Amino acid sequence: MEQNQSRSAQSDAASSGMNQPVTPLPTPDQGASIPEEPGAGVPVTPLPTPDQGTAIPEEPEAGVPVIPLPTPDQGTAIPEEPGAGVPVIPLPNPGEGGPVWPGPDAGVPVIPLPTPDQGTAIPPSGGTVYPGGGIQILPGGSRYASTRFLHAAYGYPAFRIFVGSGRAVNFLSYGSMSSYVNLTPGYRTVTVSGTDGYIYIQKTLPFEAGSASTVAVVNRAGGLDLVKIPDICCTPARNMSNFRVSNLAYNSGALDVLLADGRVIYADVRFKETTSYKRIVPGAYEFLFAETNQLPAPAYTDIETLDSAFIGMNPLPSTVASLYINVRPNANYTVYLLQNGQSYNAVGTMVVIDR
Repeated sequence: MEQNQSRSAQSDAASSGMNQPVTPLPTPDQGASIPEEPGAGVPVTPLPTPDQGTAIPEEPEAGVPVIPLPTPDQGTAIPEEPGAGVPVIPLPNPGEGGPVWPGPDAGVPVIPLPTPDQGTAIPPSGGTVYPGGGIQILPGGSRYASTRFLHAAYGYPAFRIFVGSGRAVNFLSYGSMSSYVNLTPGYRTVTVSGTDGYIYIQKTLPFEAGSASTVAVVNRAGGLDLVKIPDICCTPARNMSNFRVSNLAYNSGALDVLLADGRVIYADVRFKETTSYKRIVPGAYEFLFAETNQLPAPAYTDIETLDSAFIGMNPLPSTVASLYINVRPNANYTVYLLQNGQSYNAVGTMVVIDR
């Protein structure tokens, strides 16, 4: 009897427990189930994916626009400074230097050179001088350097001559001389080319303010050279004139300059050498050029016409060239000796008269 009552009680208890809800057990691969904690159901910032790191909540300034960071190869972004947007002179390419202030004379109209980069020019005076004589007007003193060019290179065609990138002479044939051109003083690169553009020589020469000079293109071993000859001389006084000789003949020896009566004016004038000026009395002269062993007259003596006292004292040498000239007063005479053949001492003369 008692056993039947005990079994009935157990059966009622089992029946009453079957109607109560329980937390289901997880599947075997999930482990034990965890009951929900307080605060469940409150929204939170979702965690990032594994390759993004820990999520950072937005700060108080979130939503304020900022300058975006550059790409990794650009470095840190720099905010614009005061004055941004103001136009400036762009910097040149590397190796060109920076912008240069044009100076106080910028905007003042000047007579342009044939092409740029030769400096400010003043129109030259006179014309081309050819063998046999000609007259050039010597430039006055100024803040420019005046120069002219002489083609004394035997066996070469006509030249074009540039100073910097500006053309100074368009066509210069052998034995001819250009008129003066005026250059900004300083060191200038002189380029001698053919009319076809072939460059024979480039050389940098100094040009002083207020100076006057002749740049001669001459022969040398294996090519050409430039010889700069000063043209400034004192003004002839008392109706006298000035006289000098310049030897530009590559194939010549050391030549003496004699008068027809045998007096030696200059001795041993060598290639590329230009004598000093000497005063000369106006009149008719015959000059002889030869290699001798005679001594020259003192440098301070003037050149005078034939003197009967000297005739016959010294036998006249075998000359390589001679020149007849009628000297006029108040002028500067330069006799250039130029090569006129391939043989030794094949020399010709060219007379230039400057007033």
